[in-house]
Amino acid sequence: MGRKERLRRIDAVTDAALSHLDVDELFAELLQRVRTLLAVDAATIMLTDPESRELVAAASDGLEDEVWQGLRLAEGTGFASRVVAERKPIVLNQVDATTVASPAVLEKGMVTLLGVPMIAGGDVVGVLQVGTLQSREFTPDDADLLQMAGDRAAAASLAGLARLDRAATLALQRGLLPTHLPLVAGLDLAARYVPGHKSGVGGDWYDVFSLRSGRIGVVVGDVAGRGLRAAVIMGRLRSALRAYALEWEEPAKIMTLLDLKARHFETGSLATVSYATLDPETGAMEISLAGHLPPVLADATGAAHLATIVPDAPVGVGDTRPRTSTTVDVPPGAMCLFYTDGLVERRDEHIDVGLARLCDVVRPGTAEGVCARVVAEMGVVQAHDDIALLAVSRTSL
Repeated sequence: MGRKERLRRIDAVTDAALSHLDVDELFAELLQRVRTLLAVDAATIMLTDPESRELVAAASDGLEDEVWQGLRLAEGTGFASRVVAERKPIVLNQVDATTVASPAVLEKGMVTLLGVPMIAGGDVVGVLQVGTLQSREFTPDDADLLQMAGDRAAAASLAGLARLDRAATLALQRGLLPTHLPLVAGLDLAARYVPGHKSGVGGDWYDVFSLRSGRIGVVVGDVAGRGLRAAVIMGRLRSALRAYALEWEEPAKIMTLLDLKARHFETGSLATVSYATLDPETGAMEISLAGHLPPVLADATGAAHLATIVPDAPVGVGDTRPRTSTTVDVPPGAMCLFYTDGLVERRDEHIDVGLARLCDVVRPGTAEGVCARVVAEMGVVQAHDDIALLAVSRTSL
């Protein structure tokens, strides 16, 4: 192959114009170009599913059956999985049921396959493979060209998934966070949620709801990690906690059940949760901390301090020790601020410094005013984690 032809082929798969296409359009255009440049009968992209560890048919030109039939290949199954495992271009000249797991490839009668790993960020995110209906000797130049196309597809896939992940996470969180806080006689409530990472929001949440006893349930929680998975787990824990709160009153009992649920159904996930029930009439607040930071209490004189509560293990850890509840008095005129650790953690300082700063900032007043002051004075723009905060001010009935 001459130098001019080689450059033409490279230009075809590195064309800057492809960057303006969305992922599906880019896949379709890239596969069409690859099929023409390599003179093959089919070209297919399979992407790895990080949850199931399967390869999923995402796009094809010449083997569309693989896509619309929803082909999924288990890890270690067939030719494509071999490409993933070896992380290098592979040519297959024996195409039969012992080497290939795709029914569409076998039914089509493919004779020779060439596959390359799609690598992005050091991880194999999929496989780009081509096939011919007649015996074919693929050259090193053919493999190099296909690898360039695979790298282009991998980068586009990763960027597209990041955008989808963030959009889906934001939509999910907006749907799960309260659109408005309840109006409760004797209480003034306000809340904030501040995304703290450009690559995607995480699993922080807050919630306030009325209980059948007349008390108010107050929740602030933080699922470890970020992105769509953390947000999904957050939604499940939020729903479970609400359901448990309808049956049981004691916060420690609720945290025990939530931990059991997380360990059984959300294996490998961790969350810190603060759950309190507050009597608006008496100001008695019963609270249980699952690895969460204690709320800040500011009395009517303006003095603020961290509530004296010993936290239990985070949800999902599997600590078998009994969980505890602590009763705290919230007198008239007092302010109670619940928050997630993103508000007080900074990479360049000890968390005690952030906690002390927060106690200096929190003062009695309207809940909305406290939230605004905390966000303004705690340097949330420097935060690298999401922040959820919930202010509860006790007024007169």
